[in-house]
Amino acid sequence: MDKTLLKGLMVLETVSQLEGRANTLDDIAEACGLARSNTHRTLQTLAHAGYMVRDKKTGRYRCTLKMFEIGARQLSNMDVRAYAPAQMRSLAQKTGETVHLSVLDGVDVVYIDKIDSPQPIRAYSAIGGRAPAYAVATGKALLAFQPTDYLSHYRSQLHSHTPTTRATEAVLQQELAEVARVGYAINRGEWRDGIGGVAVPIFSGLERPVAALGISGPLDRLTSVKMAECVPLLLEAAEAISRQLGYTGPYFPAQSA
Repeated sequence: MDKTLLKGLMVLETVSQLEGRANTLDDIAEACGLARSNTHRTLQTLAHAGYMVRDKKTGRYRCTLKMFEIGARQLSNMDVRAYAPAQMRSLAQKTGETVHLSVLDGVDVVYIDKIDSPQPIRAYSAIGGRAPAYAVATGKALLAFQPTDYLSHYRSQLHSHTPTTRATEAVLQQELAEVARVGYAINRGEWRDGIGGVAVPIFSGLERPVAALGISGPLDRLTSVKMAECVPLLLEAAEAISRQLGYTGPYFPAQSA
């Protein structure tokens, strides 16, 4: 085992437990049973990595919110795949189209589960596969609920994939604002020619979007009319999953009313 890493984790946990009490360098060294110099180096490393901050006036250390952010992300994603299959099967049966469960990873979505359409012509995808989030429905359903500056971090990665791809930040921001307003996202052949989809977000108990549920298929079959008919089904399924994840917010009642 890496003893240096173990010492760092011990110091991190100790400082978190000392919050609100004495937590100077000497206090932390004593609580950890480490030499003062060793503790100081560890604290400096943790501060450099963004996990710790030192008050220059008092000399006391405290943890930043970075640990909370990591824990919150894990809590947010917990169990989504456990609760989704029943709703996905129901959607597949009702719509006859391919059903996807996706999560956001940077400017991509990753398909973490799917049910293929029984139709001979269907949307192709694979579990573990990726697609540009800004060009598919599940991706846009998730991007719409990210911080307003989220896309700006990935500006250089926005590219056109078909003639209908919206690949400029300004245009995408307008579309994502509309997605957030109406509660669902649509893809009209923006990733693959002739293949479209419609999707809605799934929320966790922390009221953050952790996944998206969508259906996809050929646009000559998945018409605008059929997409509109599928939206209530998607919202109902996403709400059921979200409630099981502990979500108690108003998003779904407001949208389905």
